[in-house]
Amino acid sequence: MNEMLKRIRKYFITGLIVFLPLTLSIYLFVLLISIADGFLGKVIAPYFRREFGFYFKGLSILIAVYLVILTGFLATHFVPRRIYVYLENLFIKIPFFKQVYPAIKEMAMFLFSGDQLKSFKEVVLVQCPRTGLYAVGFLTNESSHRFCELTRQELCNVFIPSVPSPLTGFVFLVPKKDIIFTDVKIEDAIKFLVSGGVVNP
Repeated sequence: MNEMLKRIRKYFITGLIVFLPLTLSIYLFVLLISIADGFLGKVIAPYFRREFGFYFKGLSILIAVYLVILTGFLATHFVPRRIYVYLENLFIKIPFFKQVYPAIKEMAMFLFSGDQLKSFKEVVLVQCPRTGLYAVGFLTNESSHRFCELTRQELCNVFIPSVPSPLTGFVFLVPKKDIIFTDVKIEDAIKFLVSGGVVNP
């Protein structure tokens, strides 16, 4: 009887591990589509019903995807880089946008372009916030010669991300001799951080 209960418990836990991530992922995907469709549909639905006599849920998402692709195509092939930079610099001088736009751009680049991941050279361990406690960090670069001269130490720039969001964190200038270098993959370290330490690399 006890053996059977153990097996049922094992199957139940295994089922949860398989079922919950899949169900929640589908739910969040559907929820995202519903929210986006509700927002865009208010603008697009009346026009389509008036001009074409029909509208179906999700059409606004397809149009939004098309507009994003079109914007990317035009920005890549028809807008010179210097003009884009000029317009962007002009845009971020506007009140409110200068606070919001840079943060959203950084988040988008982190999530979709992988540029921030490319700037992470290695996964390292540093003793933080005190000796005896270790934090997972990302080596981003060697520190400025000026800082090294001032401290009379060979320093490295280490980004210590916050949990569970690796988008924010702190940058520490850590003596190279105090850094523990690992062979952990950056993607595995990200999973470790996002899961709050549940998923070990």
